This record gives sequence, structure tokens and C-alpha cells, in this order.
Amino acid sequence: MYDLLSDLSIIEASSFVASPTAGLYCAQMGAEVIRVDHKEGGLDYDRYLLTEEGRSLAWENLNRAKKSVALDLRSGVGRELLVELSAKTGNLITNLPEKSFLSHAAVAAERPDLVSVRIMGWHDGRQAMDFTVNAASGYPLMCGPEEWDMATAPPVNQVLPAWDFITGAYCAFAMLAALRHRDRTGEGSEVRVPLGDVAIGTLANSGAMAEMLHRGGDRERLGNAIWGAFGRDFRTRDGVRFMVAALTAKQWTGLVRAFNVEHQIAALEQKLGVRFAEGDRPRFEHRHSLFDLFQRKAEGQDWADLSAAMAREGCTFERYRTAYEAANDPVLVGDNPLFATTADNPSGLEYPAPRSFANMPEREAGAPRPAPFLGQHTEEVLAERLGLSSAAIGTLVDRDIARLSDKDRIYA
Repeated sequence: MYDLLSDLSIIEASSFVASPTAGLYCAQMGAEVIRVDHKEGGLDYDRYLLTEEGRSLAWENLNRAKKSVALDLRSGVGRELLVELSAKTGNLITNLPEKSFLSHAAVAAERPDLVSVRIMGWHDGRQAMDFTVNAASGYPLMCGPEEWDMATAPPVNQVLPAWDFITGAYCAFAMLAALRHRDRTGEGSEVRVPLGDVAIGTLANSGAMAEMLHRGGDRERLGNAIWGAFGRDFRTRDGVRFMVAALTAKQWTGLVRAFNVEHQIAALEQKLGVRFAEGDRPRFEHRHSLFDLFQRKAEGQDWADLSAAMAREGCTFERYRTAYEAANDPVLVGDNPLFATTADNPSGLEYPAPRSFANMPEREAGAPRPAPFLGQHTEEVLAERLGLSSAAIGTLVDRDIARLSDKDRIYA
């Protein structure tokens, strides 16, 4: 936690991954992020995996450091209150449809300089989620063993909802860009970020779209090899599987020394008429010969010896871990200043939680704050932001209330 955004308050009305991630990143930099949910929990409130008590660990971690307001968002008064909270605050992150009650126009009618960031599915309004836009992007058909036929082999989906997290990060950036514009001009902004555009736009930004159009066809599958450079997984004599990458001359030279293959590389270069130290292209184009050579050397050594040699030579490598192993790893987590153990989580579980990914050596990062309980800050926020009396708030949380009468509204 840093306090760089301590003067910023944001209303977040969202669910699932991308939208809560945008709020999370702002909260980790010190913003007051007030998440507003339906009083029984939003669509993601009980998202798998659940603890024995029914707490969603995904919800708990995507909503750290936020405040929670719970309203009856199926009623007119609950929706009206969310619109008013958004207008009073002036900054909104949401993935509710633009044509819903929480449209930019509805909130901007009360707050003309509103900054709203809205996560959409596709730019034309169609629904989407990470795994469906990933299917459209082409990436799953680039994945899989090299020997698989492009025309008949199945796609390989990624486990991580990467487009959601990239979209969340982009939305946090877009929010701050729009706020900077408002500070300079006084103008509000409506920002729409389609999840599908993030995926297909990233395909273009990476150069892959231009590549496909240039080659007039699809890229071949590469298994675990790195496209356009030297890198792949190998296995040692004692069964440890690890990944290496050599994108620079220094990385390549270190890897050759660590594997003790200088003579074999020289002989291969003479045979093929290339110099592998000259760049990615010869290493990639002759990757199969290189992979065979490095695998033969790897399977003749134990991991402890080979990893020590690679470390001495400054190689870029890492062994494969299961996610459970990663969560318990002393280097990745235990001794990493990114993490601090949290015990006051709504689930009641005690486990490490990350601070902001950004590391600022001149500033001390505060401890990660827990997620709120659903509705924990409802009374506080409604009183502070809308000036509602305790009696009015008590009426609001009544399950049978249909609408709050005007006489019960007391504004500051």
C-alpha cells in the first residue's frame, strides 16, 4: 500500500475480474475505493473456490483495501442511491452495461465533470468474457505440441484469465489519464474499454497481427519453445524440468558456458554456416539442433549442479513449480517484501497477501489491507457521502422497503 492516491475516491460497481482489478490497483496506491454490491452479494460474491464457511477466496483477494456498501440494487431506491453516490464522488469504475440505470449520462446529469470507466464485452455491445475473447484472438491455436496439426488439433486455453487482468490494469491507467485531463480542463470523460478490444489490440501491439498478414497464414505451434528466440523447457537427470531463455548475447554466452557445450556449439556452427552469438534468428531457425544438444547435456546432470552453474553464469532460467509449490516457496513468497501475512480476512484464513506490485525504494509500503465484509461500510458511506440519517439508513436496509420517501432524506 502506498498513499499516492489518498485524495482520490472512486465508486466501483462491478463483478468478476477485470473491473474489480481496476479498483484494486487504485486502492493499492492509496485511493478510497468504495465497492457497491447488491445487498445479497454481486454475481461474483460466491465465486469458486469457496471455504468451508462459504467465503469466496477470489472475491476476498480482488477486493482488498476497499470499502463495501450493500444496497438493494433490484429496487428503484437502491439504484437511485448508487447513481447519487457516483455523482457525489465523481469517479466511477463499472462493468454494468451502458444502457443500464448506471449509464454515464444518468450520472453525468447530476455531475457533468464525471469520469467513468466502463468495461465492456465487445465494442459493438455484445457480451464477452476472458475465455471467449481469447478464443477469438487466435492465441489458443498457437499453443500445444509442435507436432500437432494446425487444421485438426484442438485449441489450448490458458488457465489464467490474462485479458481480464490486462483490462483491469488498463482501466486503472485510463481512469488516471481521464482524471489528469479533468484537472487540466475541468472536463469529465466517459471511457469505454471493451475486453475484446484489449485482446485483439494486444495481438496487434505485439506485432503478431502484422506477422500473420505478412506471412499470409498462421504461425506454427511451438510447444514450450519461445517464438523467435532461443528458449524451451529441459529436464535434468534427476527429473527436474526447467525453463531457459537466451535473448541477448550475454544470456546466450552464459548458457553455453553453464552447459559446457562450447566445443559442440562451435562444431554445429561450422556445419550449419552460422554464428549463434549474432542474434535470435540463427538460434531460432536452428532451434531443433540446439534443443537436442542442450537436452542431452541436461539429462546427464542433476538439477543442483546445473542450476548452480547457470546461476554462476548469470543465465535466465527457472524450474517449473506447481501453484502449491509456488505459494509455499521461500524466495517467491516467504522472503519477498511484496508479501505480508494477513490474518484479518473475511474468510478467517491466514495467508500471504501482496502489496502494490510497484516498488518505491524511497517510500515505505504499508501492509496489505483485508477485503471488507459485504456491506461493512454501508452506514458510514451513506452518512458521509449523502448525509443520510441513521433512521433513513435503517429504513434502507429493511428487506421489504420499496422506496425511501423524500422526507426521510437528510442531506448535509
